[in-house]
Amino acid sequence: MSAAAGRHARHELDDVIHAPVRFSIVAALADVDEAEFAAVRDAVEVSDSVLSKQAARLEEAGYVKLRKGYVGKRPRTWLSLTRDGRDAYGRHLGALRAIAEGSGAADA
Repeated sequence: MSAAAGRHARHELDDVIHAPVRFSIVAALADVDEAEFAAVRDAVEVSDSVLSKQAARLEEAGYVKLRKGYVGKRPRTWLSLTRDGRDAYGRHLGALRAIAEGSGAADA
């Protein structure tokens, strides 16, 4: 969704991504194809339960895909950004940059 000309960039911030833990999760996944749950947990510095809850919210929004499998006999979960998640993250970063640069306009 693109902002109307002259509209302040804060309107382009994504409420799902904007939450600090969810933003950190998406940022951790932005440069990889997928990451193991434990690696994301450690990178974001949260507990298993917090990561699980926030990843479920991102999955519900269509931004993150969870893949379950096994390594040997041990269950594992991998997280990856979907195309929609990558697009939303890019728009969100663009809005943050516009705000930080003082332009305020999303189309700046």
